[in-house]
Amino acid sequence: MSAITKWKAGVTPVYSLRALARLLSYPDAALRDSVPDLQQVLVGEAAVNDGRLRGLSMLLGSLVDQDVMEVEEAYVELFDRGRATSLHLFEHVHGDSRDRGPAMIDLVKTYEQAGMLLDPDKVGGELPDYLPVVLEFISTLPAAQMRDFIGEIAHILNAVHTALIKRRSLYAHVLAAVLEIGQQAVETVALPEEEDMDASWAEPEAFAGCSSKGQQSPDQPQPIQIVRRSASTTQRGASA
Repeated sequence: MSAITKWKAGVTPVYSLRALARLLSYPDAALRDSVPDLQQVLVGEAAVNDGRLRGLSMLLGSLVDQDVMEVEEAYVELFDRGRATSLHLFEHVHGDSRDRGPAMIDLVKTYEQAGMLLDPDKVGGELPDYLPVVLEFISTLPAAQMRDFIGEIAHILNAVHTALIKRRSLYAHVLAAVLEIGQQAVETVALPEEEDMDASWAEPEAFAGCSSKGQQSPDQPQPIQIVRRSASTTQRGASA
């Protein structure tokens, strides 16, 4: 029997999806304490094949075996400092465009129509398109709808999976597991050249690049050069 159809037809591997959602969350003390429970769920539901389960087990083990600060810093470096590995789905679709707001509203309506109301306190203030939140929602759907929903975001999941493979991260197993549970192909896709998030928000030096911007001619009308100011990196609370 196929590795992605081991679970009974018509039955959603609810707890496996929730375990994967939790595994993608910030590795605080609570997550590390729950590692044995997550392992038990993934083994018990048998929603992923043995090879994928070994990869997930290696990731779970690394969260408790490595230095706490190193684990947390590695997570921030991996998911918060580059668009290719962003866990916010609309980052990959809309970027910073004005379409992102309406898309977020539509997603919230989708949640509400299915009976899921987001509590900002319980999701750590994360946006509705944050992948762990999306996976929690998917886990509440009937099997067919669950597969359809994962199918709709499969191209994004494969893009993030490819970026994680490129970085040789064990987190790639989480994305692959979601795709396999949704009976979607795990594929390597072409990725655009990535710009570091800090670089894209950097403020140029005073008067830098004036000649290159055509500003060497003060008597001529010049276009305004608008750049984003440097934003302080959001610091997640480090937990011992």
